[in-house]
Amino acid sequence: MTVLTRYIVTAVLKSTGITLLLLLTLFNLFAFGDELDDIGKGNYGLTEALYFIAYTSPTVLYQLMPASALVGGLFALGAMANRHELNAMRTAGLSILGIIKATLMAGLILAAFALLVGELVAPETEQKAHMFRVFSQKGQVVLRTRYGLWLREGKEFINIRTIDSNGDLLGVNLYELDDNHLLKQSTYAEKAVFQGDRGWVLHQVKRSYLSTSHITANRVPEQLWPSSMGSDFFKMAVINPNNLSFYDLAMYIEFLKKNHQKSHLYEKALWGRVANPLAIFVMLLVSVPFVIGIGRETGVGGKILIGTIVGLGFNIFDMTTGQIGLIYGLNPAVIAFLPSLLVSVLAFFAIRRLG
Repeated sequence: MTVLTRYIVTAVLKSTGITLLLLLTLFNLFAFGDELDDIGKGNYGLTEALYFIAYTSPTVLYQLMPASALVGGLFALGAMANRHELNAMRTAGLSILGIIKATLMAGLILAAFALLVGELVAPETEQKAHMFRVFSQKGQVVLRTRYGLWLREGKEFINIRTIDSNGDLLGVNLYELDDNHLLKQSTYAEKAVFQGDRGWVLHQVKRSYLSTSHITANRVPEQLWPSSMGSDFFKMAVINPNNLSFYDLAMYIEFLKKNHQKSHLYEKALWGRVANPLAIFVMLLVSVPFVIGIGRETGVGGKILIGTIVGLGFNIFDMTTGQIGLIYGLNPAVIAFLPSLLVSVLAFFAIRRLG
C-alpha cells in the first residue's frame, strides 16, 4: 500500500466513523423519544429504556453502515478536493482508478466490520433488548430461537413457531405441568386467533393427556385458550428476521419450508445480509464521481447534500423494491441485489465519463 493510498483509506475510515457515530446518536435520540411512551408500563422506567436503546444500538449501527459510508466518503474526498489534494495526487501519478481502488479498500475494511457486527453482535444484543423490554413491561420471560418463541404462563410452557402478518399465531404448542412438575397435558394447534377479552381460539387442535399408567389423545376443530397474553404482547416478542444471524436465518427458513410455511420474508432478509456489505462498496463508489465530477464551483457542502439525497433515494428504492418483491412473490435474491446493481451501473457510467 502506497503512502497516497494509505492516506485516502485513513481519511475515508475516519470520516465514515464520525458520520456513523453522529447518525447513530441521532437515530437513538428518535428511538428514545418513542420509548418514552412506554415508560411506566410495568417496571419499565427511564433506566430500562436506556438499557433497551444501548442493546439495540449494534443493529442500528449495522443498518446505517451503507449511508455512513456514502456520507463519509463524500466528506473525506470532498475535503481533499477543496484543498486541491486530489489534483496534487493525480499530478503525482495517482489515477482516478487509483483513487477508486483506495476508496474501495476502505470499503473492504468497513464491510468486514459490518459483517462482524451484523453476525456476531447485533443478533445477540437485539434479542436481549426485546426480552428485557418484554420482561420489564409484562413480567414474562421470553426465549427467542430459530424454532420460535418460548415463554411460561403459570404452570404452562408455550412454544410458538411463527407469527403471521395479521397477528395470528402459527404452530402453537402448550405444555402443562402438574403440581409435581411432571408433564400432564400437551396441546398442539395449527393456528391461534386472538378474540379480545375471550383470549385465543385454537384451530385444528391435537391434545394428549399423560399419566403414570397411560396416554390418551383426541382432536377437536377448535378450543378456547384463555391466556392473559394479548396480541400486542406477541408483537413485542415476535422474531424479526432482520435481527437473526445468517446461520439462524438459514436454519429457520429450512424449518419453515419443511413445515410448508411461508418463508419469503426470511429469505429476503437472508439475501439482504449478503447484499448489505455490497451496498457499502456501492455507496463509496458513488462518492468518487460526485466529488471529482461536480465542478469546483460546488462546495463540499453542496456535494455532500447531493450525495445524501442520492443515498436517501437509494434507501427508499431498496425498501420499495423489497416490499414489492414480498407482495408479488418475486425472487428474494434478485430483489435484494437489484438496487445495488442498478446504482453500481450508474456509478460506472459516471466514472467512465470522468475519463
